[in-house]
Amino acid sequence: MIATVPGFVKWIFKNRIWEGPADEKAIYLTFDDGPIPEVTPWVLDQLKSFNAKATFFCIGENVQKHPEIFKKIIAEGHKVGNHTFNHLNGWKTSTPEYVLNTLKARQIIEKNIPGKEPAKNALFRPPYGRIKSKQVRELQKRDFRIIMWSILSMDYKGITPEKCFQNVIDHARPGSVIVFHDSFKAQKNLTKVLPRVLEHFSVLGYSFKSL
Repeated sequence: MIATVPGFVKWIFKNRIWEGPADEKAIYLTFDDGPIPEVTPWVLDQLKSFNAKATFFCIGENVQKHPEIFKKIIAEGHKVGNHTFNHLNGWKTSTPEYVLNTLKARQIIEKNIPGKEPAKNALFRPPYGRIKSKQVRELQKRDFRIIMWSILSMDYKGITPEKCFQNVIDHARPGSVIVFHDSFKAQKNLTKVLPRVLEHFSVLGYSFKSL
């Protein structure tokens, strides 16, 4: 897997969102797989120290287990999105099962959002980036926006923190959507790389926004 998404892929799958607005000097940090004790609260503290906003794509089962951390994400001004109930691989899952699993996650997410976020604003990111076109269409019928990415940090891979850092800074530009993971698997790289990324782009005059 490569850190960036080729342009032809974005063109073929243009009904999915790959980047944020590029008309200002902002990048869009996203965090998948939480909320997780220790990891997600640490991420929130790092973001707060740089006045950064981000988007968290949450697994429904983790929201169910850790609602207090999920509510803290929202209370601190970040956006949340759906990452299925238990991290399904769309390529290996039937469309009816995939949709039901995602709707189950939405029910848990909305239950824990004060005032309940309107479904038409629902963000969805497919685990592993693997989703069938039919699954995309079925979710879009249910008012989901399918959010992909422009840069994958690969923090969850067996790479060095330096390589993870370079994956981000070598490719980021205004509008880039960058994927990190607030998970135990990614924790070793994340704790070394996220503060450096926040500092690096702050010095360059970037802001960090949610989708």
